Amino acid sequence: MGTPVNIIVGSHVWAEDQEAAWIDGEVTQIKGREATIVTTNGKNIVAEISSIYPKDTEAPPAGVDDMTKLAYLHEPGVLYNLSCRFSLNEIYTYTGNILIAVNPFRRLPHLYDVHMMEQYKGAAFGELSPHLFAVADTCYRAMINEKGSQSILVSGESGAGKTETTKMLMRYLAFMGGRTGTEGRTVEQQVLESNPVLEAFGNAKTVKNNNSSRFGKFVEIQFDKYGKISGAAIRTYLLERSRVCQVSDPERNYHCFYMLCAAPPEDVKKFKLGDPRQFHYLNQSSCYEVANVDDAREYLETRNAMDIVGISQEEQEAIFRVVAAILHLGNIDFIKGKDVDSSKLKDDKSLNHLKTAAELLKCDETSLEASLCKRVIVTPDGNITKPLDPAAAALNRDALAKTIYSRLFDWIVDKINSSIGQDPNAESLIGVLDIYGFESFKINSFEQLCINLTNEKLQQHFNQHVFKMEQEEYTKEEINWSYVEFVDNQDVLDLIEKKPGGIIALLDEACMFPKSTHETFAQKMYQIYKAHKRFSKPKLARTDFTINHYAGDVTYQADYFLDKNKDYVVAEHQALLDASKCSFVANLFPQLPEESSKQSKFSSIGTRFKQQLQSLMETLNTTEPHYIRCVKPNTVLKPGIFENFNVLNQLRCGGVLEAIRISCAGYPTKRTFDEFLDRFGMLAPDVLDGSDEKSACIAICDRMGLKGYQIGKTKVFLRAGQMAELDARRTEILANAARLLQRQIRTHLTRKVFIAQKRAAIDMQKYWR
Repeated sequence: MGTPVNIIVGSHVWAEDQEAAWIDGEVTQIKGREATIVTTNGKNIVAEISSIYPKDTEAPPAGVDDMTKLAYLHEPGVLYNLSCRFSLNEIYTYTGNILIAVNPFRRLPHLYDVHMMEQYKGAAFGELSPHLFAVADTCYRAMINEKGSQSILVSGESGAGKTETTKMLMRYLAFMGGRTGTEGRTVEQQVLESNPVLEAFGNAKTVKNNNSSRFGKFVEIQFDKYGKISGAAIRTYLLERSRVCQVSDPERNYHCFYMLCAAPPEDVKKFKLGDPRQFHYLNQSSCYEVANVDDAREYLETRNAMDIVGISQEEQEAIFRVVAAILHLGNIDFIKGKDVDSSKLKDDKSLNHLKTAAELLKCDETSLEASLCKRVIVTPDGNITKPLDPAAAALNRDALAKTIYSRLFDWIVDKINSSIGQDPNAESLIGVLDIYGFESFKINSFEQLCINLTNEKLQQHFNQHVFKMEQEEYTKEEINWSYVEFVDNQDVLDLIEKKPGGIIALLDEACMFPKSTHETFAQKMYQIYKAHKRFSKPKLARTDFTINHYAGDVTYQADYFLDKNKDYVVAEHQALLDASKCSFVANLFPQLPEESSKQSKFSSIGTRFKQQLQSLMETLNTTEPHYIRCVKPNTVLKPGIFENFNVLNQLRCGGVLEAIRISCAGYPTKRTFDEFLDRFGMLAPDVLDGSDEKSACIAICDRMGLKGYQIGKTKVFLRAGQMAELDARRTEILANAARLLQRQIRTHLTRKVFIAQKRAAIDMQKYWR
């Protein structure tokens, strides 16, 4: 926020401290941008001027549900509110319609049981404590009432709890739209059970998170006209293929590898596996276990989940055979061969692993060895067989492992989708997006660039929806409105993805020239983008470059960019696996059309990912979005710790503070004149006759005593809370009208009975007389 005013020596102030959100004290000295403060308990601290606020700024009370209702719109106040709620295990807080979810790093089962779902079912948004079930219910009601598709965008950095939040959202939607009394597996069961399967093959332990999704996921849940789930589809984005072969300490490879090594003895023996420490693709890191995770149990649960999503026992066997084969492939080492620049298997150990891999993939052992050690080059004069040196053979081996694993992952996703089934006649859908958070590590490669491009796109979507659309509507409706500035990140998006001229386009160009290296690619970037304000070259760097993202600066190492961007299957690998005696493996590598096999067309992972991302954004733009911002309270991933500066940075990056400002400064409730009169005309029926719509709306607002509202060209703009006031008056009038009707009907019925009794009495008297 802006720098505080009236900070002078002797001022009584609130100051934000790293150890506590608020400190009460007096300024004793000011030097430059820093002030020395003596707190009420005698402690001396030095704080930046920007984190000090005058004492007349009241300290916020703990536990404000909706931060747009805060009277103190500054960062320490927002932080203090979240911190107080977090200490009470109140992990959810609203910012208008946006839900802030702070990861508790502990199980809170009482928050997600069926009783809690019943509580939020049909409850008005904001009526109960903040909860992700409230967002899910609002989303479901909007879909039913407005007959339009919705989406829930779950965002946040790695470890903030996006995946768990997504699972709970899907549980609630299954609770609302599920079918009871049906035989066999229901759509919602399969959608929910797809989570552990996808996590086993697409999640891994990283520095920031023990269960980090290394792919993006958009789940489309389709509903029929009765609001029941009728189909679903899972779209996935950019699996991190390089992790199969390269693991940094103290991270792990994909969970499935460790699960299989910890499988029951009969499975371990069948796949010729054992301790994960003996496999090259796993022992590059010293981390083999995850706290509180039993890989043996996870293996059995994953197999059970595979049953539910419709993957047969034979297919499961084949899947884990392929996973085991990849581990054995990684243990095939090479040394120099007899010829120049040739290679051969290093020793008997490598030969045994080659035999085992060929046996598991059910392909020819000699052909597998040849495909790793040699490359066939097609020329107009015929085919030339080129031997590969040991380093090139190892890269060739890794390329095969990555290709097999990514094809396997795609097959699992396709199988889940075909098993669940899609409803072509669906009335509407709710999409739940769970996609990787912003990443900045010590070493950032091509994957991090793609991941951060995704987050830039989503941030722009958030900006457009929450800020731009809001403010453009005020301008269009000629509302007297003070424009709120926010950082637009279009220039970063252009830097990365613009065609021509963007980094991805430049990378594609480099990949198509045989003589290009990561150094020539980096030098070209330095030359083209040297004047770009979002791009910089670190001092003494030869291949590093820094991009100023919306969430901060990230320095990327371009060393493996070219290799990671190339998406091709070596012809020998294709032929080898297509000829496999295992139909499952052969289906992963279907025969290419003759035309495409003759021409070696370059395919770029970066460009394909950019297209997938564009498709995702187009889908999101056809839905009404709902936002959940997940926050990681500390970097040690432990319960009960709330690190102020870490949380504050995430709130800044996520646009949460700007959302608070715009919600409070603006008009969160907008209704067209006819909608407003249709709903609230009963509050002043006399103004509906003879008046135009605009005048009638003004008359109703004035008669109800509303202050600060505005009338646009076609809409009424209400301040926060004013809609609730009008609804309360409307409910009161309807209740009075209902009581009046009931009174009249009861009078009529009672009188009818009385008249009947009176006639009967008269008749009786006549008879006796």
